[in-house]
Amino acid sequence: MTTETPAAASGGASGAAPVAFVVDDDEAVRDALALHLDLAGLAVRCCASAAEFLEAASPDQPGCAILDIRMPGMDGLDLQQEMIRRGLTLPVIVITGHGDVTAAVRAFRAGAVDFLQKPFDEDLLIERVQEAFERDLAARRADGETGEIRRRLALLSPRELEVMEMVAQGLPNKTIAHRLSIGIRTVETHRARVLEKMEARNAPELALMRMKLGERLD
Repeated sequence: MTTETPAAASGGASGAAPVAFVVDDDEAVRDALALHLDLAGLAVRCCASAAEFLEAASPDQPGCAILDIRMPGMDGLDLQQEMIRRGLTLPVIVITGHGDVTAAVRAFRAGAVDFLQKPFDEDLLIERVQEAFERDLAARRADGETGEIRRRLALLSPRELEVMEMVAQGLPNKTIAHRLSIGIRTVETHRARVLEKMEARNAPELALMRMKLGERLD
């Protein structure tokens, strides 16, 4: 059965507050971790198995996942892979009572942010969870910003997209006109429309938006 601390419950189902999901088949460990995190003012939700966590977790819920390696059925490392497959991007902190170096390497290669061996310092756990919360929230803010840029990008015509690419590269209107075999005034018109649709004040701001998208635009 999944249990929540009062702090977790106060966050509601909206996902506004980050939650630390503690996934461990040992009830005593779950209760101890939940108590420490709750006393630190951090929202917690406990799950006794990987399946229970997968049922409770949502891509919209910020926070982190504290996964025990040794669990019956799907273990912590397999759960980490399943999270990736399902698009659950919560930062993962792996915990274990066994000094398994191979498991640690697997966890880090799959993107775990930390690997703690039981018994571990309570203050260290709290520190790592807070860092994971900050990392997740920063990533979600960046994703939201990129999504907004893509929404604006979809408003551009194919020609405006070509002009935007060149403006973002810092090319002058004369060069853009020559490359596209169009008049300078036409370039100026496209450039103005691109800035308006992208809600960019100038070319450097447009270049920054383009940089945030990263990959080549087709």
